[in-house]
Amino acid sequence: MVIPVHDVNPARRTPYVTYALIAANFLVFLRTPGIAGSVTGESGLSQLCHLQAFLDHYAAVPQELIHHRLPRLVPTGQVVTGPHGEGCLTAPPDYDKSPPLSVLTAMFLHGSWLHLLGNMLFLWIFGNNIEDRLGHVRFTLFYVVCGYAAAYGFALLNDDSGAPLIGASGAIAGVLGAYLVLCPKARVWVLVPFLIFLPLRLPAWVVLGFWFVLQAVYSSGAGVSTAGTVAYAAHVAGFLVGMLLAWPLRPGTPPPPEPRRLLWGRRARHGW
Repeated sequence: MVIPVHDVNPARRTPYVTYALIAANFLVFLRTPGIAGSVTGESGLSQLCHLQAFLDHYAAVPQELIHHRLPRLVPTGQVVTGPHGEGCLTAPPDYDKSPPLSVLTAMFLHGSWLHLLGNMLFLWIFGNNIEDRLGHVRFTLFYVVCGYAAAYGFALLNDDSGAPLIGASGAIAGVLGAYLVLCPKARVWVLVPFLIFLPLRLPAWVVLGFWFVLQAVYSSGAGVSTAGTVAYAAHVAGFLVGMLLAWPLRPGTPPPPEPRRLLWGRRARHGW
Protein backbone atom coordinates (compact mmCIF):
# COMPACT_ATOMS: atom_id res chain seq x y z
CA MET A 1 0.00 0.00 0.00
CA VAL A 2 1.35 3.44 -0.91
CA ILE A 3 0.41 6.72 0.75
CA PRO A 4 0.20 9.76 -1.58
CA VAL A 5 1.67 12.98 -0.23
CA HIS A 6 1.29 15.47 -3.09
CA ASP A 7 1.32 15.62 -6.88
CA VAL A 8 3.51 17.62 -9.26
CA ASN A 9 0.60 18.97 -11.29
CA PRO A 10 -0.07 22.73 -10.96
CA ALA A 11 -3.59 24.09 -11.40
CA ARG A 12 -4.66 27.31 -13.13
CA ARG A 13 -7.44 28.29 -10.75
CA THR A 14 -8.05 28.17 -7.02
CA PRO A 15 -10.05 25.00 -6.16
CA TYR A 16 -12.72 26.69 -4.07
CA VAL A 17 -15.12 23.71 -4.27
CA THR A 18 -12.44 21.27 -3.13
CA TYR A 19 -11.60 23.52 -0.19
CA ALA A 20 -15.29 23.89 0.67
CA LEU A 21 -15.88 20.13 0.55
CA ILE A 22 -12.94 19.49 2.88
CA ALA A 23 -14.11 22.17 5.30
CA ALA A 24 -17.69 20.86 5.24
CA ASN A 25 -16.56 17.31 5.98
CA PHE A 26 -14.52 18.44 8.98
CA LEU A 27 -17.35 20.62 10.26
CA VAL A 28 -19.96 17.86 9.98
CA PHE A 29 -17.60 15.39 11.65
CA LEU A 30 -17.04 17.66 14.63
CA ARG A 31 -20.79 18.36 14.90
CA THR A 32 -21.83 14.70 14.68
CA PRO A 33 -23.44 13.52 17.95
CA GLY A 34 -21.36 10.86 19.67
CA ILE A 35 -18.14 11.83 17.89
CA ALA A 36 -16.92 13.68 20.98
CA GLY A 37 -15.68 10.36 22.33
CA SER A 38 -13.39 9.84 19.36
CA VAL A 39 -12.03 13.35 19.80
CA THR A 40 -11.39 13.28 23.53
CA GLY A 41 -10.53 9.61 23.78
CA GLU A 42 -13.62 8.91 25.86
CA SER A 43 -16.56 6.75 24.89
CA GLY A 44 -19.71 5.50 26.49
CA LEU A 45 -23.05 3.88 25.81
CA SER A 46 -24.83 7.23 25.75
CA GLN A 47 -22.52 8.55 23.03
CA LEU A 48 -22.95 5.33 21.08
CA CYS A 49 -26.73 5.59 21.26
CA HIS A 50 -26.65 9.20 20.05
CA LEU A 51 -24.36 8.23 17.17
CA GLN A 52 -26.56 5.30 16.15
CA ALA A 53 -29.66 7.49 16.20
CA PHE A 54 -27.91 10.11 14.07
CA LEU A 55 -26.69 7.55 11.51
CA ASP A 56 -30.11 5.90 11.24
CA HIS A 57 -31.49 9.30 10.31
CA TYR A 58 -28.82 10.61 7.94
CA ALA A 59 -26.75 7.63 6.67
CA ALA A 60 -27.56 5.71 3.50
CA VAL A 61 -28.78 2.14 4.10
CA PRO A 62 -28.73 -0.32 1.17
CA GLN A 63 -32.09 -1.97 1.89
CA GLU A 64 -33.69 1.46 2.16
CA LEU A 65 -32.17 2.59 -1.15
CA ILE A 66 -33.19 -0.50 -3.13
CA HIS A 67 -36.38 -1.72 -1.43
CA HIS A 68 -37.44 1.46 0.38
CA ARG A 69 -37.65 -0.74 3.48
CA LEU A 70 -37.59 1.77 6.32
CA PRO A 71 -37.22 0.46 9.90
CA ARG A 72 -40.20 0.54 12.24
CA LEU A 73 -37.99 1.14 15.27
CA VAL A 74 -34.85 3.28 15.46
CA PRO A 75 -32.55 4.30 18.33
CA THR A 76 -33.68 7.46 20.10
CA GLY A 77 -30.28 8.38 21.50
CA GLN A 78 -31.37 7.54 25.05
CA VAL A 79 -30.06 4.77 27.27
CA VAL A 80 -32.49 2.33 28.86
CA THR A 81 -31.82 -0.21 31.61
CA GLY A 82 -33.50 -3.60 31.35
CA PRO A 83 -33.27 -7.05 32.94
CA HIS A 84 -30.33 -7.91 30.67
CA GLY A 85 -28.40 -4.69 31.24
CA GLU A 86 -28.23 -1.31 29.55
CA GLY A 87 -28.96 -0.65 25.90
CA CYS A 88 -30.19 1.97 23.46
CA LEU A 89 -33.86 2.84 23.68
CA THR A 90 -35.74 2.32 20.40
CA ALA A 91 -39.00 3.84 19.21
CA PRO A 92 -40.83 4.57 15.94
CA PRO A 93 -38.97 7.32 14.04
CA ASP A 94 -40.33 10.83 14.57
CA TYR A 95 -39.04 11.95 11.15
CA ASP A 96 -39.66 11.14 7.50
CA LYS A 97 -36.46 9.84 5.90
CA SER A 98 -35.83 10.14 2.16
CA PRO A 99 -33.47 7.31 1.11
CA PRO A 100 -32.25 9.13 -2.05
CA LEU A 101 -31.47 12.27 -0.03
CA SER A 102 -29.67 10.16 2.58
CA VAL A 103 -27.01 9.38 -0.04
CA LEU A 104 -26.10 13.07 -0.15
CA THR A 105 -25.99 13.51 3.62
CA ALA A 106 -24.03 10.27 4.04
CA MET A 107 -21.28 11.66 1.81
CA PHE A 108 -20.37 14.10 4.61
CA LEU A 109 -20.41 11.60 7.48
CA HIS A 110 -17.36 9.75 8.81
CA GLY A 111 -16.99 7.26 11.61
CA SER A 112 -13.51 8.11 12.88
CA TRP A 113 -10.60 10.49 12.51
CA LEU A 114 -8.70 7.92 10.43
CA HIS A 115 -11.67 7.55 8.08
CA LEU A 116 -12.00 11.32 7.69
CA LEU A 117 -8.31 12.18 7.34
CA GLY A 118 -7.67 9.41 4.82
CA ASN A 119 -10.49 10.60 2.57
CA MET A 120 -9.59 14.27 2.85
CA LEU A 121 -5.94 13.56 2.03
CA PHE A 122 -6.91 12.05 -1.33
CA LEU A 123 -9.38 14.87 -2.06
CA TRP A 124 -6.76 17.49 -1.13
CA ILE A 125 -4.14 16.01 -3.49
CA PHE A 126 -6.23 15.08 -6.52
CA GLY A 127 -9.36 17.23 -6.32
CA ASN A 128 -7.84 20.55 -7.42
CA ASN A 129 -6.77 19.33 -10.87
CA ILE A 130 -10.14 17.80 -11.66
CA GLU A 131 -11.88 20.98 -10.51
CA ASP A 132 -9.43 22.93 -12.67
CA ARG A 133 -10.36 20.91 -15.75
CA LEU A 134 -14.13 20.77 -15.14
CA GLY A 135 -14.73 24.16 -13.57
CA HIS A 136 -16.36 24.81 -10.22
CA VAL A 137 -19.97 24.04 -11.10
CA ARG A 138 -19.32 20.95 -13.23
CA PHE A 139 -16.91 19.61 -10.62
CA THR A 140 -19.59 19.95 -7.93
CA LEU A 141 -22.07 18.01 -10.08
CA PHE A 142 -19.40 15.46 -10.97
CA TYR A 143 -18.58 14.88 -7.29
CA VAL A 144 -22.22 14.36 -6.35
CA VAL A 145 -22.94 12.05 -9.30
CA CYS A 146 -19.94 9.86 -8.45
CA GLY A 147 -21.06 9.71 -4.82
CA TYR A 148 -24.55 8.59 -5.82
CA ALA A 149 -23.18 6.04 -8.30
CA ALA A 150 -20.92 4.59 -5.61
CA ALA A 151 -23.69 4.34 -3.02
CA TYR A 152 -26.25 2.77 -5.35
CA GLY A 153 -23.64 0.49 -6.89
CA PHE A 154 -22.80 -0.85 -3.44
CA ALA A 155 -26.48 -1.08 -2.49
CA LEU A 156 -27.32 -3.15 -5.58
CA LEU A 157 -24.73 -5.72 -4.54
CA ASN A 158 -25.81 -5.64 -0.87
CA ASP A 159 -29.54 -4.92 -1.13
CA ASP A 160 -30.43 -6.78 2.08
CA SER A 161 -27.89 -4.94 4.22
CA GLY A 162 -29.21 -2.75 7.03
CA ALA A 163 -25.79 -1.37 7.95
CA PRO A 164 -25.35 2.39 7.44
CA LEU A 165 -23.16 3.47 4.53
CA ILE A 166 -21.19 6.65 5.27
CA GLY A 167 -18.17 8.51 3.96
CA ALA A 168 -16.95 10.57 1.03
CA SER A 169 -14.76 7.81 -0.38
CA GLY A 170 -17.18 6.85 -3.17
CA ALA A 171 -17.25 10.41 -4.53
CA ILE A 172 -13.50 10.78 -4.05
CA ALA A 173 -12.96 7.49 -5.89
CA GLY A 174 -14.69 9.16 -8.84
CA VAL A 175 -12.16 12.00 -8.59
CA LEU A 176 -9.34 9.45 -8.68
CA GLY A 177 -10.84 7.78 -11.73
CA ALA A 178 -11.06 11.12 -13.54
CA TYR A 179 -7.48 11.94 -12.55
CA LEU A 180 -6.28 8.67 -14.03
CA VAL A 181 -7.97 9.54 -17.34
CA LEU A 182 -7.00 13.22 -17.51
CA CYS A 183 -3.58 13.26 -15.84
CA PRO A 184 -2.11 9.74 -16.17
CA LYS A 185 1.49 10.94 -16.52
CA ALA A 186 1.45 13.47 -13.67
CA ARG A 187 4.01 12.66 -11.02
CA VAL A 188 2.82 11.82 -7.51
CA TRP A 189 5.04 11.73 -4.45
CA VAL A 190 4.15 8.74 -2.28
CA LEU A 191 5.41 7.07 0.87
CA VAL A 192 6.05 3.35 0.54
CA PRO A 193 6.21 1.43 3.85
CA PHE A 194 9.31 -0.77 3.66
CA LEU A 195 10.93 -1.00 7.10
CA ILE A 196 10.68 2.80 6.98
CA PHE A 197 8.55 5.08 4.80
CA LEU A 198 10.42 5.50 1.52
CA PRO A 199 9.52 8.59 -0.56
CA LEU A 200 9.09 7.86 -4.25
CA ARG A 201 7.85 9.91 -7.20
CA LEU A 202 5.67 7.73 -9.41
CA PRO A 203 3.37 8.33 -12.40
CA ALA A 204 -0.28 8.81 -11.46
CA TRP A 205 -1.31 5.80 -13.55
CA VAL A 206 0.87 3.56 -11.35
CA VAL A 207 -0.38 5.01 -8.05
CA LEU A 208 -4.07 5.13 -8.95
CA GLY A 209 -4.01 1.93 -10.98
CA PHE A 210 -2.54 0.09 -8.01
CA TRP A 211 -5.13 1.65 -5.69
CA PHE A 212 -7.99 0.56 -7.96
CA VAL A 213 -6.69 -3.01 -8.27
CA LEU A 214 -6.53 -3.27 -4.47
CA GLN A 215 -10.11 -2.03 -4.13
CA ALA A 216 -11.31 -4.49 -6.78
CA VAL A 217 -9.51 -7.39 -5.09
CA TYR A 218 -10.83 -6.47 -1.66
CA SER A 219 -14.38 -6.00 -2.97
CA SER A 220 -14.31 -9.61 -4.18
CA GLY A 221 -13.44 -10.75 -0.66
CA ALA A 222 -9.90 -11.78 -1.56
CA GLY A 223 -7.02 -10.53 0.54
CA VAL A 224 -9.20 -9.68 3.55
CA SER A 225 -10.41 -11.92 6.34
CA THR A 226 -13.83 -10.28 6.26
CA ALA A 227 -15.60 -7.53 4.38
CA GLY A 228 -15.38 -5.47 7.54
CA THR A 229 -16.80 -1.98 7.52
CA VAL A 230 -15.13 -0.75 4.32
CA ALA A 231 -17.40 -0.55 1.27
CA TYR A 232 -14.80 -1.52 -1.33
CA ALA A 233 -17.47 -2.10 -3.98
CA ALA A 234 -18.53 1.55 -3.60
CA HIS A 235 -14.94 2.61 -4.31
CA VAL A 236 -14.87 0.49 -7.46
CA ALA A 237 -18.20 1.86 -8.69
CA GLY A 238 -17.25 5.47 -8.00
CA PHE A 239 -13.87 5.07 -9.70
CA LEU A 240 -15.34 3.55 -12.87
CA VAL A 241 -18.06 6.20 -13.13
CA GLY A 242 -15.45 8.94 -12.65
CA MET A 243 -13.42 7.47 -15.51
CA LEU A 244 -16.45 7.30 -17.79
CA LEU A 245 -17.52 10.87 -17.06
CA ALA A 246 -14.00 12.22 -17.63
CA TRP A 247 -13.30 10.22 -20.79
CA PRO A 248 -14.98 12.69 -23.22
CA LEU A 249 -12.64 15.43 -21.90
CA ARG A 250 -9.51 13.40 -22.58
CA PRO A 251 -8.76 14.92 -26.01
CA GLY A 252 -9.89 18.37 -24.85
CA THR A 253 -7.92 21.32 -23.56
CA PRO A 254 -4.24 20.65 -22.84
CA PRO A 255 -2.94 20.68 -19.28
CA PRO A 256 -2.21 24.15 -17.87
CA PRO A 257 1.32 25.52 -18.36
CA GLU A 258 3.70 25.12 -15.46
CA PRO A 259 3.87 28.34 -13.40
CA ARG A 260 7.19 30.01 -12.70
CA ARG A 261 7.00 29.62 -8.94
CA LEU A 262 6.10 26.23 -7.53
CA LEU A 263 5.72 25.02 -3.98
CA TRP A 264 5.62 21.23 -3.78
CA GLY A 265 4.43 21.09 -7.36
CA ARG A 266 1.68 23.69 -7.00
CA ARG A 267 1.30 27.44 -7.25
CA ALA A 268 2.97 29.07 -4.27
CA ARG A 269 -0.01 31.37 -3.74
CA HIS A 270 -2.25 28.38 -3.02
CA GLY A 271 -0.29 27.55 0.10
CA TRP A 272 0.19 23.91 -0.84
